[in-house]
Amino acid sequence: MDGEGGGSAAVQHHTRSPEDVFRDFRARRAGIVKALTTGQLASRISSLLLFVLLVCGCFSDAIAGSVVRADVEKFYQQCDPEKENLCLYGLPNETWEVTLPAEEVPPELPEPALGINFARDGMIEKDWLSLVAVHSDAWLLSVAFYFGARFGIDKDARRRLFTMINNLPTVYEVVTGVAKKQSKAPNGSSKSSKSNSKPSKQTNSNSKPVKPAHPKEEEDSGHEDAEEEDQAYLCGSCGESYANGEFWICCDVCEKWFHGKCVRVTPAKAEHIKQYKCPSCSTKRSRE
Repeated sequence: MDGEGGGSAAVQHHTRSPEDVFRDFRARRAGIVKALTTGQLASRISSLLLFVLLVCGCFSDAIAGSVVRADVEKFYQQCDPEKENLCLYGLPNETWEVTLPAEEVPPELPEPALGINFARDGMIEKDWLSLVAVHSDAWLLSVAFYFGARFGIDKDARRRLFTMINNLPTVYEVVTGVAKKQSKAPNGSSKSSKSNSKPSKQTNSNSKPVKPAHPKEEEDSGHEDAEEEDQAYLCGSCGESYANGEFWICCDVCEKWFHGKCVRVTPAKAEHIKQYKCPSCSTKRSRE
């Protein structure tokens, strides 16, 4: 999946595993993060040279700031509103490129947001970078799942791919500083950290996906109560809540979660279950 970026990205179609797709995603994401946050120039200056400059007093704060912002300034300058529609591409070699979209129709890869340069001068720089970050996140996901579809990755592999992607902060979270705040938050100190301790789909690759932390906030505009949300993650057998590291399994009929030990299902056994029915649902079906 190596490419030179822009509309002429060369795709190697021999790569088929979700781990390979994730490596491509991570590399492209790293390039975009460089463009919107820090600079490549800093990595090009050897640590020895930096040390010499600091000792000699030749490396002022102003110089340091310009080194750190090298890529941001370069990206800002390249996004000239007077130019044609421009796109930001993250490349598989962890670099970035601002260029015109692909001329071929349809393009070999999904295209990023078009015309990011037009809004540059009409917004505060920080807000503009955040806007580009949001569109970049959408593009990165579209490229990753394009490869997933192109390579015939199955349901479980797609789930594994999304889990790997979801473990990384988004470009938007990095650009806005949300990622740093989340990493500093102690366990259990916020609602978000609490939701991260919910039983995840990884506990059983054959059970239904975990319900999102705020399902009704997206569908019913915030009408779901937090207590009802937590109720969905209580074991349907013993009534206890989920704890990190515990194996849980979800019933494909009633969609309730259960401790594996409560329903006598081990992780190894779950791997061979195509559709799991909890004891209650199994009893109901047998009666029918």
